[in-house]
Amino acid sequence: MIGLIDYGTETQTELDELSFQADLSLQRLKPRLEQVWEEYATSDERQKIFESRLQEHWRPLFAQLHELYSGRYDFFYHLEQVLLTCALAFAQRSEDLCEIDRHRVIEPDWFQSQNVIGGALYVDLFSDNLSRLREHVGYFKDLGLTYLHLMPLFAVRPGNNDGGYAISNYRTIAPSLGTVEDLKLLADDLREAGISLVLDFVFNHTSDDHEWAQRAQAGQREYQEFYYTFADRTVPEQYERNLREIFPTVRRGNFTWHDGMGRWVWTTFNSFQWDLNYSNPAVFRAMLDEMLFIANLGVDFLRLDAVAFIWKQMGTSCENLPQAHLVIRAFNRLVRLAAPALVFKSEAIVHPDEVVKYIDQNECQVSYNPTLMALLWESLATRRTDLLVRTLSRRFSLPDGTSWVNYLRCHDDIGWTFDDDDAASIGINAYDHRNFLNAFYSGQFEGSFARGVPFQHNHETGDMRISGTMASLAGLERAIEQEDEEGKELAIRRMMLLHGVTLSIGGIPLLYMGEEWGMLNDYSFTTDPAKAGDSRWIHRPRMKWEYLEELDDESGRDSIRRRIFRSLQSMIAIRKRTLAFAGQEMSLFPTGNHHLLGYVRSNEASNVVVVANFTEHAQVLDANRLRTAGLGRFFKNLLNGVEYGTAEPVLLQPYELLWLKRI
Repeated sequence: MIGLIDYGTETQTELDELSFQADLSLQRLKPRLEQVWEEYATSDERQKIFESRLQEHWRPLFAQLHELYSGRYDFFYHLEQVLLTCALAFAQRSEDLCEIDRHRVIEPDWFQSQNVIGGALYVDLFSDNLSRLREHVGYFKDLGLTYLHLMPLFAVRPGNNDGGYAISNYRTIAPSLGTVEDLKLLADDLREAGISLVLDFVFNHTSDDHEWAQRAQAGQREYQEFYYTFADRTVPEQYERNLREIFPTVRRGNFTWHDGMGRWVWTTFNSFQWDLNYSNPAVFRAMLDEMLFIANLGVDFLRLDAVAFIWKQMGTSCENLPQAHLVIRAFNRLVRLAAPALVFKSEAIVHPDEVVKYIDQNECQVSYNPTLMALLWESLATRRTDLLVRTLSRRFSLPDGTSWVNYLRCHDDIGWTFDDDDAASIGINAYDHRNFLNAFYSGQFEGSFARGVPFQHNHETGDMRISGTMASLAGLERAIEQEDEEGKELAIRRMMLLHGVTLSIGGIPLLYMGEEWGMLNDYSFTTDPAKAGDSRWIHRPRMKWEYLEELDDESGRDSIRRRIFRSLQSMIAIRKRTLAFAGQEMSLFPTGNHHLLGYVRSNEASNVVVVANFTEHAQVLDANRLRTAGLGRFFKNLLNGVEYGTAEPVLLQPYELLWLKRI
């Protein structure tokens, strides 16, 4: 039986009519499918698999596409093209990947295992190229990673390309990194090592030198309609009334004049990144083709970049519109037909209430958790967990079958994405507090341990974000500069505290590679004209492979880098052995101490109580609170084997973290 429509508020009569139209359309399209199967000599078994998936997904998919595009004169043509694109990708998918599809259809929550541990890197900064990266698969295994996110590696425009997010060609690897065949070989190696491959899908915009943009510049109207272009400023000015500026220090407004075309182009981010027009079904079909090509390379997760911006509507902010969700859900349905092993990861650095709207089994199964990242740093700066606890209590839970991706640093800046009402409820003025955090983490607040730098400081609005590596933000750079041994110790403790929270709080923990060594800010980016204007390059240092020599050098046993690496490696191994850390379920418990964070992780019969001290001073946890949270009298800290009873208060040392299991 064909699946029910899962979107919209249609009446039963409307649903019946849509179902009739869906079934009739599929009946008319099936002969075209037969041509695909014949052309690619597709086995009867594969045809039956695709047919079965169509039975489940066609009606809701039809409803979604109908909602988006039925007003177009050529709707049925594009419907046909979308289905054929899916069938072609399925016919071309390797048997190895089809086997993974079969397993993950049966076990759709596979990514919620406590064994999933992520790392993210730029290929050129970590290993020079894809071929060299294959040589380092053993390094990832040794650290304990099972999920590897390669930052954008497809062909980009020369010069400034927004760190790889100005794509010139979705089917060509940047020549300096290798070839598509190199990427396939790496995907095979990672799969054999039990490591999932994660890639970015930059689908809000292309580079201005992409073939589609070049055709638009040549005057081809069909491709000008792939983007938003305007003959004069009349319409752009109407849109601008409601739009915010993403990079205000780079340029003003959201539109760029193109001399060659003699038209204004919508460019939300940079003048060379042209926003795609998803109200045109030809764009939807073309990007589906690119998505499925990437999926068939052996990719397990696709990070959907800038999801909040993909739909435009006059009179709105053009962010987080309902149609944006509908586009992603339609892509999700189509992936379920052609490559169901693929998982979508949303990248929505917007208000916390908007972030969570992208997370659903039928939309993006996993999502970055920018709010947790920001508030962990907030708690370090304030030495209080009030805002963190308030936010976690209201905004951490997710739908079944989904997961957060919890990170402390990434390739991007830190924006203070907490809710103003959450702050006000505990007596914090949000505007003043963001100013404090920016001052603190740029080292301009008296007593700050941090060495971050400003990113995109808008002097008119006061808006600012922060760049910096985890170690520099946590105080290690300052302590080394000042030869402050106590400062070094506290910085390391801060880092391990934060890692311990992301490894245990629920979801997929993600390291930005370099964190495992405590790498400091790299100020050399200022000498590169293509990077000098973007302070985010300060926290994208090049990997130093000589660090590995310290791991086995007994004389370096007290090395800061060795200590950080081994401590993190040990925490990852403990997480993998602890069933309680699987899944997303997390329960806060009141610690009675504003400086402590406490929560319980449970899975089947496994329970762990986590307590974290966010200050440089020892803190006390009332023993009775531990007893009631953990439902026991005696506990062992999984991190160091120390046992605790509940007859006396529990003392946490500066920045100490406890993973307590009942004994």
